[in-house]
Amino acid sequence: MKNIKYLLGIVLLTISTACSDFLEEEPYGVLSEEQLTTPENVDGFVTSAYAALGNDHYDIPFSLWPYGNVRSDDAYKGGSGTNDIQVFHFFEVSENIRTDFGELDAFWYNSFIAISRVNKALAALNQIDEVEFPEKSTRIAEMKFLRGHFYFMLKIMYKYVPYVTEDIPVEEYGTISNRALSNDDLWSAIAADFEAAAQVLPSSQPQVGRADKTAAYAYLAKTRLYQAYEQDENHNVVNINQERLQQILDATEQVIGMHQLEEDFAYNFLPGSFENGQEAVFSIQFSNNDGTLHGRLNYSDVLATPQGIGCCDFHKPSQNLVNAYKVNGQGLPLFSNYNESNLDFNSLENYRVDPRLFHTVAIPGLPWKYDQENIYQENWVRSPSTYGYTASLKENVTEDSEYLVNIDPFYGNSKNRIEIRYADVLLMRAEALIELGRQNEALPLINEVRERANQSTSLISSYATNTGISPYLDGENINWSQDVAREALRWERRLELAMEGNRFFDLVRWGIAGETLNKYYSEEAEEATYYEGASFDEGREEYLPIPQAQINFSQDVYVQNTGY
Repeated sequence: MKNIKYLLGIVLLTISTACSDFLEEEPYGVLSEEQLTTPENVDGFVTSAYAALGNDHYDIPFSLWPYGNVRSDDAYKGGSGTNDIQVFHFFEVSENIRTDFGELDAFWYNSFIAISRVNKALAALNQIDEVEFPEKSTRIAEMKFLRGHFYFMLKIMYKYVPYVTEDIPVEEYGTISNRALSNDDLWSAIAADFEAAAQVLPSSQPQVGRADKTAAYAYLAKTRLYQAYEQDENHNVVNINQERLQQILDATEQVIGMHQLEEDFAYNFLPGSFENGQEAVFSIQFSNNDGTLHGRLNYSDVLATPQGIGCCDFHKPSQNLVNAYKVNGQGLPLFSNYNESNLDFNSLENYRVDPRLFHTVAIPGLPWKYDQENIYQENWVRSPSTYGYTASLKENVTEDSEYLVNIDPFYGNSKNRIEIRYADVLLMRAEALIELGRQNEALPLINEVRERANQSTSLISSYATNTGISPYLDGENINWSQDVAREALRWERRLELAMEGNRFFDLVRWGIAGETLNKYYSEEAEEATYYEGASFDEGREEYLPIPQAQINFSQDVYVQNTGY
């Protein structure tokens, strides 16, 4: 036994000495960041930052469907029941929202991983000589655009987040307070990245998917739009800043005419040759059959596939949203009484509706995603007694599509996701004009969107025979005052952008989230009993709590949001 212990001691001493020597050696086959920061390799940092756009998961979706749609009056959570991803159920009913939710922590973490990739790329690009790497200025502008994109998402989700740039080492991220910048200053910081990007980026890019000048201006307009609605600490809108509204007009002016509306609304939500079309200002690029196991799929939205095709029947249009597509005899929205009775799917011929209903909502008995050979059935639905019979169409593809990929038990697809459409730009510009008291100038912009919607029947004409909407005609079918124009604009945003992740954030920006959602809860409880007891707490639930894990990581440098 003594000999064994003696030999073991010699071995341990030898290993310790060897480890000491080894740790002082540079490892073979490993490149440092300094070695990679060359003109030949620096684009790798840029590619890594772009890749972060799709580095999410079905329960950490960058498409924001649980936060922008399910938290609003547009969508039910779906799934097998209220316990299926229960955190999203709590968001849906605005109850039991806690600071320790893993989904919120993961969203924060993934977003800052993406920002750290952007900052690494910027730091590397700053070290490169532009003579040796002529794309340097363009790539820096692209990275500022991406940083703005990720910060915009964090801002509308959490309101107060730490703002870190390429000058701050990753290990010091936790030392920057999320209150170092005021609400307005943080918006300005995000806007500054888009502004800097817009000044440098080319009008078009040789490679599809890279940010260009119009994308930067569109995002700048969107940032200024949110910034214009000034909030107090309790998230009340206390002022609409006229200077910011003018900045929206300046930014959208750079986009107007550079893109166009698609001839048919449907074309924005189809794969293949329809992707990166004339209305797509900026899109997240996905792929399949690209040499990898499953391709680069849209993992944000895999859960929205109906159970009849795959899994898991989440993200389902609400009855309230369906009712909003009804129109009156003049082809205008039923502003005040749209929800007094439900649109009956079994008697569609009794209604006149906005064509966008059939591009947004899957209805039993009608073709699934325009496929006449594949009819959406009631038995495709997973939990009809809880969530009804609708399904979401925009993010889905046909059942036999080459873009649908089995990633058992889920079915993902490689269709691009448009982050900003030209229609959104037109409506942002119209909103700014209305709030500036120039509603007459907003009228043709809103009508441009409506007229395109009305003609969007090429793929649905065989089964949607009850469609028809009209433009707003001042003095004929409407009296176009500022208040009326504001209501029309807000309706148009809902109908045009439904299920695209915007609705809840629009309600918060306008300062009407509590009013709208508590009315919705009380009315919807008649259809979905789980809304009984739902209540939106104004001054608190407009934003999500700062994840407690992140507060702990910062050693209490981060400050929790009001009310949590």
